[in-house]
Amino acid sequence: MKFRIDRDALADAVAWTARTLPVRPPVPVLAGMHIVAGGEGGGEDGGDRLKLSAFDYEVSAQVSTEIDVEEAGTALVSGRLLAEISRSLPPHPVEVTTDGAKVMLRCGSAKFTLLTMPVEDYPSLPEMPPAAGAVGSDEFAAAVAQVAIAAGKDDTIPMLTGVRVEIEGETVTLASTDRYRLAVRELHWKPERPDFSAVALVPAKTLADTAKSLTAGAEVSMALAGTGGTGEGMIGFEGGGRRTTSRLLDGDFVKYRSLLPSEYAGLAEVQTAQFIEAVKRVSLVAERNTPVRLSFSQGEVVLEAGTGDEAQAVEALEATLEGEDIDIAFNPGFLLDGLSAIGSDVARLSFTTPTKPAVLTGKPPQDGENPNYRYLIMPVRLSG
Repeated sequence: MKFRIDRDALADAVAWTARTLPVRPPVPVLAGMHIVAGGEGGGEDGGDRLKLSAFDYEVSAQVSTEIDVEEAGTALVSGRLLAEISRSLPPHPVEVTTDGAKVMLRCGSAKFTLLTMPVEDYPSLPEMPPAAGAVGSDEFAAAVAQVAIAAGKDDTIPMLTGVRVEIEGETVTLASTDRYRLAVRELHWKPERPDFSAVALVPAKTLADTAKSLTAGAEVSMALAGTGGTGEGMIGFEGGGRRTTSRLLDGDFVKYRSLLPSEYAGLAEVQTAQFIEAVKRVSLVAERNTPVRLSFSQGEVVLEAGTGDEAQAVEALEATLEGEDIDIAFNPGFLLDGLSAIGSDVARLSFTTPTKPAVLTGKPPQDGENPNYRYLIMPVRLSG
C-alpha cells in the first residue's frame, strides 16, 4: 500500500472515524482503524480514494476521501495512535506506505512507524440500510441537540438514554425524556416515499455526536432497517463522504404525547437572554438539588433561591403574564438547559398549576402557530 494525502484531509478523516473507537475494546482488533487505499474494498468507492473505518459492534463509522494512490492495499493500525499522530503532523503532504507488518507515515522531516494488526480478524462493517430520505444537515444537528439534552444518563434504564425518532410522511418528530423533563422537536424532511412511516429508538449520545459531525454536506441521508420488528434494528446516516450506522435500543418509549398538556391556565413571557443570566446568578446560592423559585405576577417575575439560615438571592425581571399570579419552582440546571435550547429571543412558559409540568417554548413567529420545539419540565414541590 502506498498513497499521498493532504495533511488536513487526513487529520479530519482520522479524527472523525476515531470517535467511534471503543474505550475498552471487547476484542483487540476493534481498537484498530481499518485503512483501505484505492481499488481494494471495491465498488464505486474504488479508484483514488481512501476509506477509513471503525466499529465497536454497536456503532460503525466510515469516511471516504480523495488521495493519490500509487499502490492499492489494506491495513489495520491502532486508531488512537493514528489519531494522535495525524493531529500533530506538520503542515506538509503525508505519504503512507506499508512495509511487511508495519505502516510508515512520512510528513516533511517527520517519520512514524506503526505496527499493524491482523486485517483478516477485523469484522465486516454492517451494510448501510436502504435510504429512507434526506434532511438539511444544519437543521438536523440543531434539532437533535435540542432534544438530546433531556435524555437520561442512567444506563440501567436503556430506553431513557435514547431519542425516539418518529417518521410520518414529511414530518420527523424527535423526543427524549429522563422522567424530569421531556423535549420534543418536529422538523420537515424529504422522504423517499411520501407515505413512509417508521419509529426508532436511537442512543442519544450517538445521535447527537453523529448529527453534529455531518454538517459538512448540505444534507444528511437517513436509512433504517428492522424498525418493523423484523431483523435487528439499525439506523444509518450519510453525508459529506461520511457514513455512520448504529444499532437501535430495545424497549417501548413512554407515551409522551399524553404528558403534554392540551390547555393551560397561565402563560408568561420573558426575554430569554436576561432570564438565563438571572437564573445563573440566583442559582449560585442554591445548594445541590434545591430549586429556583419563580413568582410570576403582572409585569414581572421574581427569582429566588436559598432559604432561612442559608445564603439567599433575589432578582426581578420584566415579564408578561396571562392568567392568575403563580409561584412555581424548578431545578435550575434543567431550567437552563431548556432556556438555552429554545432558540428564541423570547421564552414562553405555559403552566396549569404549581405542581404540574410546565412547558417551555420559544415565542412562535406568528400568533396561533404551534412551536416546533417544546420542553416540558417538572416543577419541584415547594414546602410550606
